Amino acid sequence: MNNGKLLVFSAPSGSGKTTIVKHLLQQEDLNLEFSISAATRAPRGEEVDGKDYYFITIEDFKKHIKADDFIEWEEVYRDNFYGTLKSEVERIWAKGKNVIFDIDVAGGLRIKSKFKTETLAVFVKPPSVDELKRRLKERSTETDDKINMRIAKAHVELATAPQFDTIIKNYDLEIAKQDAYKLVKEFIQA
Repeated sequence: MNNGKLLVFSAPSGSGKTTIVKHLLQQEDLNLEFSISAATRAPRGEEVDGKDYYFITIEDFKKHIKADDFIEWEEVYRDNFYGTLKSEVERIWAKGKNVIFDIDVAGGLRIKSKFKTETLAVFVKPPSVDELKRRLKERSTETDDKINMRIAKAHVELATAPQFDTIIKNYDLEIAKQDAYKLVKEFIQA
């Protein structure tokens, strides 16, 4: 596996990484395509299989693990697996595009460790944990228990920020989008 660049965006849930990634995907000069992760959870809201995630069963996910089909994978929460299929990155590289990931911190760091020179790993830092909680509640897509699990995990994830190549502080979304564009553009052109 080799070709284009890998752009990893990681952060605790509610940090704004998905919004930033969607903004970057709209910038045609960056030649990006979104890496669709495989997930064992049910679709949320208006998520579409094959567009937002490849929604697969736990049994199928475990078969892919045994077959070594993943670049990275993780059991993010109990019986809730996420991973990046090798075939997904190969598909995007075959089109001559750079791959952009919206991925949890553990998965992002695994990609960086496997593809050191091809990867720019960006951590999106939220203004505060309280702001994260407010954003997650505002989504109205999860129970209070799930939100509390995400907040507990956020504390651990925030501690990993220094392991990334760079940190974007998302205190102002428009500035964070500009910062992300500049970083990605420079990395792709290097």
